[in-house]
Amino acid sequence: MVKYQLHQCLGFRVRKLSRIIDNVYRSKLKAFGISENQLTILFALHQNGLLEQGKLGEMLGLERSSISRSIRLMVKNDWVKRSSDYRPLLELTKTGQEFVKVLIPVWEEAMDQLTEQFSNQGVEWLSKLEQKMI
Repeated sequence: MVKYQLHQCLGFRVRKLSRIIDNVYRSKLKAFGISENQLTILFALHQNGLLEQGKLGEMLGLERSSISRSIRLMVKNDWVKRSSDYRPLLELTKTGQEFVKVLIPVWEEAMDQLTEQFSNQGVEWLSKLEQKMI
């Protein structure tokens, strides 16, 4: 006999919730040709300025291969400038800064939609759960 049912599995439930949230962002970002990871990286660079690539990946909880792939595409699109140092430093280009300004209202729209779906209490609960797990 199985102790837990699938609908009780925390991993299953968190992944399901993550897919729902990702779909909201994906639908908003589709017209801009940017992924959720790329949006997160752009916003992190916008808020923090010059960052070491490894530190950025660590800060965002992204695997090295995932951040490298995203950065490569963002450099190609002239959104991010990358130094050729041993520990590459990243910063937004002028084009990247302008792109972030365009994306902020799109991100805010997604956040408004999710906050409405979750309710303020749900958002608070999610923050508490995150703090407990980290």
